[in-house]
Amino acid sequence: MFENASNNRIPKIPAYSPRRLLSGIVLVGVLFGALLVLTNCSTTVQPGNVGVRIRTLGTNAGVQQEALPARWYLVGVGERIVQYPAIQRTYTYTRESDQFGSDSNEEISFSDNNALPMTADVQVVMRVDPQAAPILYTRYRLSFDQLFQGPIRNDIRSAIAAETELVPVEFLYRGGRQQVIQKALSRVQKKWAAQGVAISQLDWIGNIRYPQVILDSIQAKTKADADTIAAQARVAVAKAVAESKVEQARGEAEANRLLAQSISSSPEVVQLRAIEKWDGRLPSVTGGSTPFVDIRGK
Repeated sequence: MFENASNNRIPKIPAYSPRRLLSGIVLVGVLFGALLVLTNCSTTVQPGNVGVRIRTLGTNAGVQQEALPARWYLVGVGERIVQYPAIQRTYTYTRESDQFGSDSNEEISFSDNNALPMTADVQVVMRVDPQAAPILYTRYRLSFDQLFQGPIRNDIRSAIAAETELVPVEFLYRGGRQQVIQKALSRVQKKWAAQGVAISQLDWIGNIRYPQVILDSIQAKTKADADTIAAQARVAVAKAVAESKVEQARGEAEANRLLAQSISSSPEVVQLRAIEKWDGRLPSVTGGSTPFVDIRGK
């Protein structure tokens, strides 16, 4: 038997009232707004960094002196967090605008003891003590990159200039530049260590850029020095040869003197040497005498 179709029940779709629909939209809006607020009012201090919290409202306004370790933070109204690297960082002051994140010429300029201008690229390696980050921001009101590009660069330039102004350009050109950069490093280290910044390295990058007139002058002087050394070497050789000839002549004269003295005191020596050289044949004409040999009895 077939069942009556009227017995089949179709499930009813619950009807939502406009009031319930509006409530749902409001709830979704509130959740989205809350998510947006949390996103815009929070930040994450990345690993390797420390945070510095700055408050602009309330009785506790100002730079908070407690460094924030790496993690997620809520940022209240009138607050912001500046991050400082707590790991070693390297920065290069270069005139190339497309290197190392710099968009301007940051080469270091200085001069020698005669005020001859020069420039060079310089690299610095440094690290900030995490606990010193709030103090640094309180004093300079600068981010870490701004600190690199501003006060630290100025002090490095001043330290290098103070050392190069004590020496001639030839000293730098002929290998003295490493001595200069190490003295400049000591100057910078002394100042910034007291502020919690450890500067461990300061190096020239590439060659110092000398004015062309200086390069021409140095090369001309180098050539003149080389020519002088070569001339002195030739004089020394000629002198040695002359002294050798003098000594040789002196030796021959002394030998002749001794020989003459020997002959005058012993005439027999002459006869003996003649006999040594005689081939044993008598000349065809002797004049009645025997050559070389005195056969008369004594």
